[in-house]
Amino acid sequence: MAGQEAGPSPTAQDDKVSGAATQPHFVQGMGLFSATAIVMGSMIGSGIFIVPADMSRTLGSPALLIAAWLVTAALTIIGALSYGELAAMMPKAGGQYVYLREGLGSIWGFLYGWTLFLVIQTGTIAAVGVAFGKFLGVFFPSVSQTNWIVHIGSGNVGLSTANFAAIVIIVLLTFTNTRGVKTGAAIQNVFTSAKVLALLAVIGVGLLLFFEHKDAEGLAANFGHNFWSLAFTKYQGFSSSQGHSGPMLRAGISEIVLNVAIALAIVQVGSLFSSDAWNNVTFTAGEISNPKRNLPLSLAIGTGVVLLLYIACNLVYLSVLPMNSMFNTSTFHPQSLMELGIAGAKQDRVATAVLQAAFGAIGAKLMAAAILVSTFGCVNGMLLAGARVYYAMSRDGLFFKTVGKLDRKSNAPVNSLWMQCAWACLLCLSGQYGNLLDYVIFAVLVFYVLTIVALFRLRRTQPDAPRPYKAFGYPVLPALYIVMATWICGVLLRYKPQYTWPGLILVLLGLPVYAIWQRQAKKALIGE
Repeated sequence: MAGQEAGPSPTAQDDKVSGAATQPHFVQGMGLFSATAIVMGSMIGSGIFIVPADMSRTLGSPALLIAAWLVTAALTIIGALSYGELAAMMPKAGGQYVYLREGLGSIWGFLYGWTLFLVIQTGTIAAVGVAFGKFLGVFFPSVSQTNWIVHIGSGNVGLSTANFAAIVIIVLLTFTNTRGVKTGAAIQNVFTSAKVLALLAVIGVGLLLFFEHKDAEGLAANFGHNFWSLAFTKYQGFSSSQGHSGPMLRAGISEIVLNVAIALAIVQVGSLFSSDAWNNVTFTAGEISNPKRNLPLSLAIGTGVVLLLYIACNLVYLSVLPMNSMFNTSTFHPQSLMELGIAGAKQDRVATAVLQAAFGAIGAKLMAAAILVSTFGCVNGMLLAGARVYYAMSRDGLFFKTVGKLDRKSNAPVNSLWMQCAWACLLCLSGQYGNLLDYVIFAVLVFYVLTIVALFRLRRTQPDAPRPYKAFGYPVLPALYIVMATWICGVLLRYKPQYTWPGLILVLLGLPVYAIWQRQAKKALIGE
């Protein structure tokens, strides 16, 4: 059973048994810095620069906006600390897929890997790649989602110049990752460092504006008496028909608390997804040196630093711009960033509005450059990590056989990388990847819960297995994660069915596929 001995990757072990000294195997070419760069680089995409606008429109309160990010931080850090035990116990290629397989059974591992390939990983790669194309258009106006090279029908299906830019960077970064993990890790190290510096620059600009304009109207609007009062006086209760809009007082503190808890759960669609992909480092476990130490450490350090930066960025946004629009129909001037506020930022580009407030038109270009760096690094990290899951699935006979091979020169899962590349590029052309990503947010959270459940089960079924690191706060914190995440899932099922049921359907479509792969795997064993 995997997990009983935290040793080399399965491939390396198999090769030693077979005596094939020249057989390609994963090379442990990444240290703590590179592993942490994968955690941080995969987390930081374009979300932190955009999603606070939509969250602000939903919450309507500065206190609740910060509270929402604190909830995200708590969930993510508890999840990372819990995964650290599994990662140190089973430092093998495939990460979360392996944990689900060993803890709950092969079908759960497959359903996760299936959804990951179908849309979670590839859809995110496509979405972030197209975001790169969009912001490239700031410097080259001909790069646009509406500038079609090949347009199919009247919808968004086809090849636009923005989609083409996305495909170019996906293919380019896939090629560099086929050269070996050290090449991919080197790129990740550089671009993660650059995007962290970009976030620090946003925070620095915010602090500069704060000290220069301590009496600014926007600052007073967010951190005056409205900071707390709006959380309890400008909020409407939720119902399946009404959704959320406008202020309304409801009798009873318990009802207000319930409404706030529902609201915080609903906006996790944005903040949790912006903080997602921290688990990608576990996919590359077979290529991390001293994984028993470096995997748990990279998860803790990477998630902790990124979430501190995210909360600081939101405080900066609130320090520079009012949360809600400060205009009426007679005085509204669209060019006024102060009047638009965070909730009304053009195209939800909150960070751009902050830099524009500081530097004028040049601020928008500075922010666009920062997001280009961020998205480029994010695509690289997700390409590098995702291919290792499909490789592990193939080795179990649950994916195409060719995907389970390593290149003899680079020791990289080249076929897996190119298959991932092809599907991600196709999603770039489909025009539907954005919707698909929305659909799987619920499913992603469900798989996180299941993996924490696997942690509890493995403690019971494999009590004597080596555990170089044990989950911090076990069993209280992992149990708290399950409770909090289950609450969010329940709220999303009721109030955001458009985000939940399609995601469940995508996952369930994997059941017949699993049956087919398993039948073929059994035939292969009989044939041997």
